[in-house]
Amino acid sequence: MSIYEPAEDSYLLESCIREYAIGRVLDIGTGSGIQAMMAASSPKVREVVAVDINEEAIGQLKEKNVPKIKPVISNLFENVAGKFDLIIFNPPYLPQDEGIEDQALYGGKRGWEIINRFCNEVTKYLMADGKVLLLFSTLTNKSRVEEILENNLLDWKQIASEKISFEELYVYEISKSILLRKLESQNVEDLHFFAKGKRGIIYKGMQDKNTFIKTHLPSGKKIIPVAVKVERKDSDARNRIQNEINWLKVLNAKGIGPKLLFHESNFFIYEFVDGEEIIPWIKHSNKEDIVVVLKDLIQQCYVLDELKVTKEEMHHPLKHILVRSDHKPVLIDFERCHNTDNPKNITQFLEFLARLNADLIVRGIKLDPEIIRSLASEYKDNQSNQIIEKIINQLFS
Repeated sequence: MSIYEPAEDSYLLESCIREYAIGRVLDIGTGSGIQAMMAASSPKVREVVAVDINEEAIGQLKEKNVPKIKPVISNLFENVAGKFDLIIFNPPYLPQDEGIEDQALYGGKRGWEIINRFCNEVTKYLMADGKVLLLFSTLTNKSRVEEILENNLLDWKQIASEKISFEELYVYEISKSILLRKLESQNVEDLHFFAKGKRGIIYKGMQDKNTFIKTHLPSGKKIIPVAVKVERKDSDARNRIQNEINWLKVLNAKGIGPKLLFHESNFFIYEFVDGEEIIPWIKHSNKEDIVVVLKDLIQQCYVLDELKVTKEEMHHPLKHILVRSDHKPVLIDFERCHNTDNPKNITQFLEFLARLNADLIVRGIKLDPEIIRSLASEYKDNQSNQIIEKIINQLFS
């Protein structure tokens, strides 16, 4: 495997390093070692860990025996330990050319795949106030790189650029966002982008349960999966996150919704619901388990109605109901939840069941849409527990 020799990109990145080099430095994909040696020349730097997947590159760097530099064979962070004040990365960033193999040049089929892998891991190795210097080019797809950074809760700014023959080179200074640092202060780690909705973005991570439970846990520390919901900056809907926080507090007391763990005005942390969306779950589940889940959902909808709140989306809750492995259905996404004198959760859900009839018949459950709609009409006139019992008995007896 050939060693990447310094070129325009190397020298552009090198010109930025002296200003940022401090403390402990990590040079990913060190190649010839040009960035590592520049960092090591700073009196503010105590150690430079220089890593590369290329054994020959690491061998040659070891032979140079540069004080402060510790050469390590590693595929990105594979053999890296600890945190760093500065992380330098001049990655392979060109889109793959068919029939040509060169790990020093190509960053994947579209050019940004290795940068994506790097960004998915880098926060675990970066000090709270640490910096990353990342180089890439117009050929890498600048907007996609910025999307990757945003998805990993990273802030960035362009600090250098240079136009060369068929491309423009960029150097970005990258740091942890204020939100990411807040989440890490709550012991949320290994955060990754999970999903994006119309009003919010969801990240998945892991949290030490002792962070929010003050009582002694006999088993010691317990790490649990959590989700973090953040308001989208480009959404026209305002205060949806705060609305959901307020309703989760109320509904959690009734055993509804994912458990709220921590919140501030623009984000909240809750227990991650490891479940399957309702329709795919029904398609492979047995009749008995489906009936248990549907009965439970009717009862949850009735609790919402008693609270004089409409969740919305219950007439089409394809992504709003997750069924856990223990067959417990969990309602999620309460952004549009609101008080009303005429709650519609039961009637909306019954309409959903009426339209779901074909999927249920396959699993041995036959529900007559006309009977369902008749029961919904009766419920509108008399929203009582007796009618709920009648609905369950007539549909599932």
